[in-house]
Amino acid sequence: MVTLLLDQTQLEVVLSPIERAAAFHRDNLRIERSAITKVQLTDDAWTWLRGVASPGTHIPGVLAAGRWKSARGEDFVFIRRRKPSVIIDLEGLEFDRLVLTTRHGLALTQALRLDVSDALEDVADIAATAAIPVQPKQKRRKPAVRPA
Repeated sequence: MVTLLLDQTQLEVVLSPIERAAAFHRDNLRIERSAITKVQLTDDAWTWLRGVASPGTHIPGVLAAGRWKSARGEDFVFIRRRKPSVIIDLEGLEFDRLVLTTRHGLALTQALRLDVSDALEDVADIAATAAIPVQPKQKRRKPAVRPA
C-alpha cells in the first residue's frame, strides 16, 4: 500500500519500487494541499475506477495501477484487491483524481483538517498525535424489568 506524507503545503504519495514499476510512474506524486477539493473513503475502490489504463497495469479484482484515461479526465490509480481506499479529487493538476488503496484514509482526512509542521510526516503519525474531538459513544440502557 502507498505511504501518504503531509506537511503544510503538500501531500506526497510515496510509491515503493514495485509500485512504481506496476504504475509505470518514475517518481512519487506531490500534490499541493490547495489543489485537494474533496477526500472520500470507500471500502471498494473498484467501483470508482473509470476509463482504461494508459499506461498502467490492470489485473481485474487484483491490481489496478497507473494513469487511467477517460472522457472525464485522467486519474492516478493504485488499487489492490478489495481493501479500504481513499478517493482524492483534485483541481488544476495533471490528474483529476487519485484513487489509492491505503489503510490510512481516515488518518488522511483527519490530518488535512489540522495545522501540521513544515516537515513531511506520515499521516498516521499526524492523526495519532493530534487532539481530534471524538464524540463519546452513547450508553445503551437496558430495558426495565417489569413484574408480570
